[in-house]
Amino acid sequence: MDVFVIGITGGIGGLLARKLRSRGDPVRGLVRREDQQAGLASLGVHTRVGDLSGMTVEELATAFGDADVIVFSAGSNGGSREVTKAVDGDGVVKAIEAARLAGVERFVLVSVLPESWRERDLPDEVEYYFAVKKGADVALSRSDLNWLILRPSLLLDGPGTGTVSLGPAEFHGRIARDDVAATLAELLHEPRIGRQILELNTGSTPVDEAVRANVRL
Repeated sequence: MDVFVIGITGGIGGLLARKLRSRGDPVRGLVRREDQQAGLASLGVHTRVGDLSGMTVEELATAFGDADVIVFSAGSNGGSREVTKAVDGDGVVKAIEAARLAGVERFVLVSVLPESWRERDLPDEVEYYFAVKKGADVALSRSDLNWLILRPSLLLDGPGTGTVSLGPAEFHGRIARDDVAATLAELLHEPRIGRQILELNTGSTPVDEAVRANVRL
């Protein structure tokens, strides 16, 4: 399975690339600078230099090539409104159009649990971030692609536990990026899961079992 990752230099994207390569999957991705290529090349990951916000739909489609699935894990993490709109909003719409142009049917979007940090007062930029992420979810869910939206709870660094809670609705908590990447890798290898929104939190179910439990029979 040829996987193209947008956001491959990020926390989740980088971990996902490693997990997929350990399974023997070809992995490619988009990087913004040439100096980011060497580390990924040492893992057997082929990369294309390009800025998502500045690329045309046609250029992005060419970068996708004959990929089997696109994973969009890039994000502004609630930064400036300009970057949030360019990456989390317009970037997703552009990637959807490019996938359609390239003939790539499967598209997996890493989004965010809408309840994240709702118990706190949030800056305007973070509220805007949530609004843009929701808009991207809507855009993908209304597309004709074989889409999947994964909404993890608050992301943490450090090793994962290998167990999660995954389903159409989950409580907001905290989860290691490593467990998110492991769940993504398992979801990519489960073709029976598609056109679904799944939420992800820490839990007690092994990742592979949690994924299988969400297969629609």
